[in-house]
Amino acid sequence: MARLEPTNGTMTAKQTLLAMRRILLAEDDESMRTFLERALTRAGCEVVSFNNGVDALERLKEEPFTLLLTDIVMPRMDGIELARRASELDPDLKIMFITGFAAVALSTASDAPNDARVLSKPFHLKDLVEEVERLLEV
Repeated sequence: MARLEPTNGTMTAKQTLLAMRRILLAEDDESMRTFLERALTRAGCEVVSFNNGVDALERLKEEPFTLLLTDIVMPRMDGIELARRASELDPDLKIMFITGFAAVALSTASDAPNDARVLSKPFHLKDLVEEVERLLEV
């Protein structure tokens, strides 16, 4: 994947807009991951997706993203741990969880970032895109 590089020390308007809409997606269900990636790409976002939190975190160490969109229940590293580590790397990273277990998984005792949003499954793509756009507004 090509990185956004400044031209003559400044980014073009298009590069700036794309840089503001970079989403790191972590979802272990392949069909859901593909579904989400397509919808967000159609909405004008650049999406990089992984099937687990470990690989997603490694990518975040290499390049910046605007939003981490992650399932909570995943093998190897759950979404809450991924979000905690990701927010340590980039405190400005916006975080949204997608899950069928929101009420249980994000109790007040969890280590999830306080300002993280939660979208409970099942949800309509329109709701996902609207919530992502709200989060990405500057």
